[in-house]
Amino acid sequence: MKALAIGSGPLEGRWARGVAPFVLIALVLTGFGCAPRSGQPPAGIEPAEGPGPPGIDHLALAQAAVTRDGRPEADLVDDAGRKPDQVIAFFQIEPGMRVLDLLSGSGYYTELLASIVGDDGEVIAHNNQAYLSRFENLEERFVEGRLANVTRLQIELPELRLEPESLDVVVFVLGYHTIWLQPIEGGWPEISHETLLGTLYDALEPGGVLGIVDHSALSGAELAKTSNELYRVDEGVVREQVEAAGFVLEAESDVLRSPADDRTLLVFDPSIRRQSDRFVYRFRKP
Repeated sequence: MKALAIGSGPLEGRWARGVAPFVLIALVLTGFGCAPRSGQPPAGIEPAEGPGPPGIDHLALAQAAVTRDGRPEADLVDDAGRKPDQVIAFFQIEPGMRVLDLLSGSGYYTELLASIVGDDGEVIAHNNQAYLSRFENLEERFVEGRLANVTRLQIELPELRLEPESLDVVVFVLGYHTIWLQPIEGGWPEISHETLLGTLYDALEPGGVLGIVDHSALSGAELAKTSNELYRVDEGVVREQVEAAGFVLEAESDVLRSPADDRTLLVFDPSIRRQSDRFVYRFRKP
């Protein structure tokens, strides 16, 4: 396991008081360890096609990572609401890829991605200080040389710099709405979506994928209000902003849709927690 810009420091404001909205459960996966389940792709998942060699079964690769022995029981329980095999398959992750897990939290997806890309690939697990302060057990995921193909990167989003055309995929799960969180001194910086998307665009190889998952807000809802009060974002605005940065929306999946969620409640409301209506977009850099 490699590390870049890892550090710690005092955290002030609501993040330090434990009101941060982001809870990503860490997994313990290091490679392929079981046979994938067979069957047709679930609803919302396209046939296994992508930039890699013909015939790659993205769903089988993702299921092999998800069904490995030794995963924590809490993660297995959480899988039902997150459907990670279907989401990762939709993003077309393959062995040998270099993937950025942006605002990776406790590493729920980092572990799965590391399993799929294998020894010939690399996962960059990014976090900022606010996220790190919420996941006290994160270090346990990297002890004793585990996840040797993961590079950890700690940096605030406005300061993020990446090597041009160095990534195959960027995965941004439940983090896009944080762009509009109210800035807090020492806790959350002001973020420009144009700058961030430009950085990600430049970092991706031509043909690279930007995969976004987030909690859906009502269409036309005020960005600052839904982000700070509900932890949601208008998916139509996300599409407009990402396309304006030069990406092409290649596909969207309904795998995390939840008709029972009317998009007006805080995503941590007990009635919809882990069952919020979420959009899943796959953008591609031309």
